[in-house]
Amino acid sequence: MQLTPRLHLLTIPFTIPLPAGPVRRTVNVVLHCGPTITLVDSGVAGAETQIFACLRQLGRTAADIDTLVLTHSHPDHLGAAAAIVAASGCRVAAHPAERAWIEDPERQLRERPVPGFRQLVGGVVAVDRWLADGDRLDLGEGERFEVLHTPGHSAGSLSLWHPGARALLVGDAVPLPGAMPIFDDVAASLAVVDRLAQYDAEWLLSAWDEPRRGAEVGQRLAEGRRWLERLRQTVRALPGAAEMEPLVLCRAVAAPLGLPAEAVNPLVARSLVACLRG
Repeated sequence: MQLTPRLHLLTIPFTIPLPAGPVRRTVNVVLHCGPTITLVDSGVAGAETQIFACLRQLGRTAADIDTLVLTHSHPDHLGAAAAIVAASGCRVAAHPAERAWIEDPERQLRERPVPGFRQLVGGVVAVDRWLADGDRLDLGEGERFEVLHTPGHSAGSLSLWHPGARALLVGDAVPLPGAMPIFDDVAASLAVVDRLAQYDAEWLLSAWDEPRRGAEVGQRLAEGRRWLERLRQTVRALPGAAEMEPLVLCRAVAAPLGLPAEAVNPLVARSLVACLRG
C-alpha cells in the first residue's frame, strides 16, 4: 500500500500456534523508498519473500536497502532480519535496551517464551547503530526520520517521526483497543500515547492496525489510552489481584475486558501483572 510518494506499508500474515488452536495474526512493515531504502521492521521469518517482491514491483532490489530499523526485538518484528541483512548487506539500527534479545534470540525465548518462536525468528543479526531519543536518520534528499524512544510495550521500543509526511511510525507503542494487551510497563505506555498525541500527524502507522489518517489519528490515540486505563483499572479493582498467580489473574479479568479465550496466556498475563506496578 502506497501512503505517500515514498512511504509504503506492507502487511505480513503469520500464525501463532496455541494449545487451543492456531491464531492468525498480521504485522505491518514500512518502507521508505528514497535514493536508498529504509525498512522499518522485518516481519516474521519468511517475510523477506514478500518484502523483496514488493521491491521488485517498485523497480528496486534488496541491494537498495540501506538500513533496517527494528522498533523492538519481538519475533514479529525481528523474524526476517537475518535474511534481509544477508541479501542486502544493510545496517541494522535499534535501541540499546533491545540488544540482548536481538543479538541473542535464544535468550529472548528463555525469558519471554512465545509459541512457535523458532519458526517466527529466522536467525541472529548484529546491531550496527544504537539509536536514542532525538537521533535523526538521514533518508536522502532532505528527508529524515526523527527517533523517539517510546518504552512501555518493551523497554527499548522506538517510534519514528517523518516531519515531511507528518507520519508517526509507532511499532506496537499504541495498543489496539480490545486486542490482546502486550506491554511491560503500563505507566510508560500511557506517557508514550500522551507524547505521540502532541504531534500534528497526518498518518499513524502501527504494526497491528490499519493506517490511520487525519482525524482518525487522534481518535486512535485516544482509544488506545482509554484501553490502557481500562486494563489498569480492571486489574486493580479485582480483590486479591496482587496475590494471584499471573494466569489466574488473566483468567479472572479476561471476560470483564471482553478478551477472547486465546488471550488467557502467559504473554497477556505478564501485561496484566504490569498493571499492578504502575
